Amino acid sequence: MKVIPILLLILISNLTDLSNYTQTTPLKESISRGSVIYEDFCMQCHSPDGKGVEHVFPPLANSDFLLQNRALSIKGIKYGQKGEISVNGKTYNGFMQPMGLDNEEIADVMNYINNSWGNKSENMVTEEEVAAIKK
Repeated sequence: MKVIPILLLILISNLTDLSNYTQTTPLKESISRGSVIYEDFCMQCHSPDGKGVEHVFPPLANSDFLLQNRALSIKGIKYGQKGEISVNGKTYNGFMQPMGLDNEEIADVMNYINNSWGNKSENMVTEEEVAAIKK
């Protein structure tokens, strides 16, 4: 009969451990918010799959520029982008308007982009990091 209480204890302790698997991390929450921002502000030019339009709008999917130029990427979203940039070996010389996003929204959309379409970055962009980027 002592086996049943012990089994019950094991079962209860295992159930409490399951709660750890359903919790979201701050990065996952930011990525989720960022996906909505991407749909509203970025998708029209960079496309739903992040591939952009060759020679017109640079790709965000598998983008070497994003991961190698983090501060410049943030600055481009925050203040707009003009002039030549090289993305995945191709030159783009267009203009992107500033989107009018606040620092948290910029961090969220950067976290979404940095973790979509083959991009992977565990290094979370924060609101404070975005605030530190000056024109």
